Amino acid sequence: MTSPTGIQHHLRRGDVTAQIAQVGASLRHLTVGGVDIVPPYPEDQPTPMCSGVVLAPWPNRIRDGLWQDGDTERALAITEPKLHNASHGLLRFAAYEAASVAEDAVALRATIVPQTGYPYLIETTVTYTLTDAGIDVEHTLVNRSDAPAAVALGTHPYLTIGDVDPRELVLRVPAATYFETDERMLPVGESPVSGGTDLREGRRLGDVELDTGFATLLRDHDGAVRTSLTAPDGRSVELWQGEGFDYLQVYTSDRYPGQALAVAIEPMTAPAEAFNSGRGVRRLAAGEAWTLHWGIRFSG
Repeated sequence: MTSPTGIQHHLRRGDVTAQIAQVGASLRHLTVGGVDIVPPYPEDQPTPMCSGVVLAPWPNRIRDGLWQDGDTERALAITEPKLHNASHGLLRFAAYEAASVAEDAVALRATIVPQTGYPYLIETTVTYTLTDAGIDVEHTLVNRSDAPAAVALGTHPYLTIGDVDPRELVLRVPAATYFETDERMLPVGESPVSGGTDLREGRRLGDVELDTGFATLLRDHDGAVRTSLTAPDGRSVELWQGEGFDYLQVYTSDRYPGQALAVAIEPMTAPAEAFNSGRGVRRLAAGEAWTLHWGIRFSG
């Protein structure tokens, strides 16, 4: 039977394995030493809740699908009808093609073609490479249009430590501010973190309920932002995001298949409504390329 997420790429490096799906170029499973780090979902199901999908040329939401592109107002297709937003870009359901395949790495590519509300031609490539403790990810976007093009990028991995009750994991997010949102999950302000949004010292995952965008991220000495989940026995999984990924969305859900509680930790170059606010949006010149990096590490 053909999977609804297309061709599956199975990677291995020592005791680290990953499964990458063709649809959305999604990271749909990651294990280290036999422990699930990215939780799997049934092979016969479509991708649940955008799990592991690449979000381009924008992550998150655009109000009513409308945005100002210079002097031109553009209207994107409404892909979140319930809240009447354009959501998570134009490649969520795209079938990527393999550019290169190795035992421990795969590069997938897809082209954003001119369409309703987005008149630009953007080549995208995502490369997943296993490491001894997890996975590194590289994204490249190239503007093949004749004019500068507005772009942003995000990704939507869910993380866990599979042999631990997820409610007992401690979530740490190194962010000093968060976005207040309206009933349509669109930003209406930015405030210092406090109470349930202040995760700098860590909060038990079972004690928080989040669909929250964060900004003012603290970078370590090497320039990376690190968000982590830590088990009671001290093992931890961290998601690091490199230069250009200046925002983060954290989403918790009890509806992920096979999980009592799941958390998506989503590095983004721009927050919700960025095509209107301009925050984090890169305007690529004709022929210009933009490369970004993030990854996941597990420590025992």
